[in-house]
Amino acid sequence: MIFIPKTYTVESVTSGHPDKMCDQFSDAILDECLRQDPNTRAGIEAFGNHGLLVIGGEVTTKAVFNAEEIALKVYKDIGYEKEMNTITGIIRQSSDIAQGVDVGGAGDQGIMYGYATDETPEFLPFAIVKVHALAKGLEDLRKNGGVSWLRPDGKTQITVENGKVKTVLISTQHSEDVSNDEIKKTLIEKLIMPVMGDISGVEILVNPTGRFVIGADGFEADTGLTGRKIMVDTYCGLIPHGGGCFSGKDPTKVDRSGAYMARFAAKNLVANGYAKQCLVSLAYAIGRAEPLMVEAINEKGESIADAVKNKFDFKPKAIIEKLNLRQPIYLQTAAYGHFGKNNLPWEKIEKI
Repeated sequence: MIFIPKTYTVESVTSGHPDKMCDQFSDAILDECLRQDPNTRAGIEAFGNHGLLVIGGEVTTKAVFNAEEIALKVYKDIGYEKEMNTITGIIRQSSDIAQGVDVGGAGDQGIMYGYATDETPEFLPFAIVKVHALAKGLEDLRKNGGVSWLRPDGKTQITVENGKVKTVLISTQHSEDVSNDEIKKTLIEKLIMPVMGDISGVEILVNPTGRFVIGADGFEADTGLTGRKIMVDTYCGLIPHGGGCFSGKDPTKVDRSGAYMARFAAKNLVANGYAKQCLVSLAYAIGRAEPLMVEAINEKGESIADAVKNKFDFKPKAIIEKLNLRQPIYLQTAAYGHFGKNNLPWEKIEKI
């Protein structure tokens, strides 16, 4: 059966978190390539380290692009202003991989999972929806809510016990000229209560160390790396993750497209009444189109794989066509989760 424990904790991070910035740099570059050449193949990585930004990876594309310029625009749009020393090293994708992908095979081997539950309108566990809303709310307050002392980096966390919220934790970067008491008071009033509702009996923790100032360039306190927040990207650790990250990868990479299709299948099975909860599992071999494994279970632990196999095609080319994945839509996925956003094609509900 699909087992989510009675006590669990979920986490999200803001767009200004060092790892999340690197995800956004990678996906912004991918988007620009896809905008010019929908057949782009890419695996783009970014690494941020104390005033230094390194962008590397493999790309096969007709697009003409400036990776440094694209990344630094995202950096400034997030809210950072310090100068960055940038190094780029992007090369052409391996022809060994291409010979399998060219004929419709998977761009890598791997395992992917997709999950849905009827618990919320987003078909996600309620705490995942709320923890992302808290993180996005920090950004909204900083950019549009008049809270001038907020800075871009931040984390949110919710602990649930027996179906009820036990603890809400907010850690946010801030300017030097504000007290922790003021931060806590403002965030309870303008963020936590509007998102969470009644917080009586809930432990509220805000900046537990008492100070979060360092990090003016986004990487001053911590380094960042593409693909280091895969649990935040998916199901916050409540559901298995195959291990591969999404950002910077074109849709021939089944790490990304397979996980999106697994979510699409799980969500549509729940939405159409086949299950209250559904976990879809996939596995691929590089260069091979047919998955090595397609499995799905419901909340009782019963296999509903036949329904999945009859109604969905999990070959990479079919996934790309079904979900129209050659669009420049990926930057918006690189913060606050890849699932639960209704404008994305793998979130659409169809009658099946």
